Amino acid sequence: MRVHIVDPSAFTPPYDHALAAALARAGADVELVTSPFAYGAAPAADGYVRRELFYRRLPGAPGSALRRAAKLAVHVPAMLAYRRAAHDADIVHFQWLDVPWLDVGLLPRRPVVLTAHDLLPREPRPGQTAAQRRLYRAVDAVVVHSEYGRGALVRGLGLDPTRVHVIPHGAFTHLAALPDAALPAGLQDPGRRVVLFFGLLRPYKGVETLLRAWRGLEGEGELWIVGRARMALEPLKALAGPGVRFVTRFVTDAELAACFRRADAVVLPYTRTERFDQSGVLATALAFGKPAVVSDVGGFGEVAAGGAARVVPPGDPVALHDALAQLLAHPEERARLAAGARAAAAGPYSWQTAAARTLELYAELAASRADFQRA
Repeated sequence: MRVHIVDPSAFTPPYDHALAAALARAGADVELVTSPFAYGAAPAADGYVRRELFYRRLPGAPGSALRRAAKLAVHVPAMLAYRRAAHDADIVHFQWLDVPWLDVGLLPRRPVVLTAHDLLPREPRPGQTAAQRRLYRAVDAVVVHSEYGRGALVRGLGLDPTRVHVIPHGAFTHLAALPDAALPAGLQDPGRRVVLFFGLLRPYKGVETLLRAWRGLEGEGELWIVGRARMALEPLKALAGPGVRFVTRFVTDAELAACFRRADAVVLPYTRTERFDQSGVLATALAFGKPAVVSDVGGFGEVAAGGAARVVPPGDPVALHDALAQLLAHPEERARLAAGARAAAAGPYSWQTAAARTLELYAELAASRADFQRA
């Protein structure tokens, strides 16, 4: 089967790479169609072909208004060029579609799958949510990463339940396999326990709640907050007490691996949002076998139910403080959750499992399209 994995803006290179490599190992002929990754080196292709068809040689810095305007100006020609290239594919699987109100009319004439990494836009512009609903109805199948996500699209948006498919987010074991590297500049081994928050800093990530929860835990270890900032840093740093370390830039995969290897626990204190499904950070924690404390949002509770994390109410600094304090004070609890994380990464959240279920979906769509054409 010839499969195109398509991520026009290279929003999720680790996910794209892991899915493409897993499908290739399972026997598919896979091409990843994407754009140059603006922040660093993308993972090397492993068993698949990588083609950078979109957004080449754009002006402006990543995230700048100039770059966004340049992307929008070339978006339609790029999507039309890809629609011609898609004739070589049996299945087209989009990971993201950047401009849903335009993209709904630019889809290739092939069976199309869309992964709903965000159930709906997290910071929607006027009309964007309605456009996303139309896009979901235009594709042949939508993949979500949790039963929560499936319910949100079926009950919340009225999508046909036969077209929404749960395929869990695989654990990023390729990151855990990277060789040892130095910690990012600004961090050093404190010789005591480390709690890691990792990922883009956005308001819904609950960093303010985490900093309030950390008060009184300074003597138990250090809190590392690592990731590019998409919100004002000054209020966060004003809340931070002793033992809190910030690295607010893009970090390489090697630096990521160093942070996760050194961490004694990982924390995802996200706030409640019906638009959120699952997290690549949690998938990374599973891959490294790290105990985690997570908010009860999206599909996090489903991972925790399997013994891979401890769950707390969102936006509750007292509950988060108590959970972190107990985890830091009890090595046997950390060991139990770590074992659960490793089991999840090797089983229901493995890329082998995800690839098998994805290929089953592709085969169903290809057969349905063939039957339709014969009729």
